[in-house]
Amino acid sequence: MSFRPFPNDLGLRAYHEICGACWAEWIKTQQQLINHYGLNLREQQAKEFLFANMEQFLFGAKTT
Repeated sequence: MSFRPFPNDLGLRAYHEICGACWAEWIKTQQQLINHYGLNLREQQAKEFLFANMEQFLFGAKTT
């Protein structure tokens, strides 16, 4: 990836370990989740839901 997607540890991990093609696949999945669940990205709970799903999608398991 050519950029760090988020200013947190997960964003840094994605930057170092995920290729651009895989990131593009996540973006498609993220949009499906937002639409399916009607997420409001101004809400912290929606952001946490997406971060958890992103970690699962990209890395296979939650690492906290």
